Amino acid sequence: MRRTAYTVIGVLILCVMLFPVYWMLNASLQPSGNTLTAGFLPLHPTFSGYKRAFDEQGGNLVTSVIIAVGTVVLSLAIATPCAYALSQFRSRWVSIGLLAILISQMIPGIVIANALYTAYERIGLLNSIPGLIIANCSSGIPFAILILRSFMMSLPPSLVEAARVDGAGLFRAFVAIVLPISKNSLITAGLFSFLFSWSDFLFALTLTTKGGVRPVTLGIYQYLGTQVQNWNAVMATAVLSAIPAIVLLIAAQKYIAAGAIGGAVK
Repeated sequence: MRRTAYTVIGVLILCVMLFPVYWMLNASLQPSGNTLTAGFLPLHPTFSGYKRAFDEQGGNLVTSVIIAVGTVVLSLAIATPCAYALSQFRSRWVSIGLLAILISQMIPGIVIANALYTAYERIGLLNSIPGLIIANCSSGIPFAILILRSFMMSLPPSLVEAARVDGAGLFRAFVAIVLPISKNSLITAGLFSFLFSWSDFLFALTLTTKGGVRPVTLGIYQYLGTQVQNWNAVMATAVLSAIPAIVLLIAAQKYIAAGAIGGAVK
């Protein structure tokens, strides 16, 4: 009886949490108008909102994909060797470095955005995709280092030592032995870096002053001011922007679970 009650409560909580997602999907299929007057079910669904969203926000979606993929590549390229070094070195400076990484995660994003704006204005990275990629890496790299290091600390040193005995150098042993074994944690760190970048709004708003480079989060924000009487297009854009994150989370959930707890058990 108690187990059934817990199940019912869990289902109710899940329904409450998922209702905004359902209403977003429902409103995207409704004819143009206010979402407050929309029916609970799309009895006469229309895809005009999705057509308009593709026509007007398709370029912003592509921009977000490019920025997110670039963030993942750069974050992993920097965080992976750093994490391996921090997992292998035995020095009191390692603890200081980890503390600095943790502190960097606590710095408010607006502080980083303002500092980057001043620097970008001088070096010409405002309104550019590389500028947004570098900015998003400020969130992705520290998190990836922490995730990857916790896993790499559990790797047996004998694996790398055996490769060194066979004639492999440090770099080759790292690429041929450490990286394949760390696949789960790499996927986990890469996925979170992608999500950090995909959902970023603050850097996009601060570091883009023109319409040439506009991620989808900023596109939706600016969309609201001109489409207040056409909510199906706004909600359709929100649905389209949520699809990549949902697909990636579903596809990589087993790797996330394994990567997140991989460093907890030796």
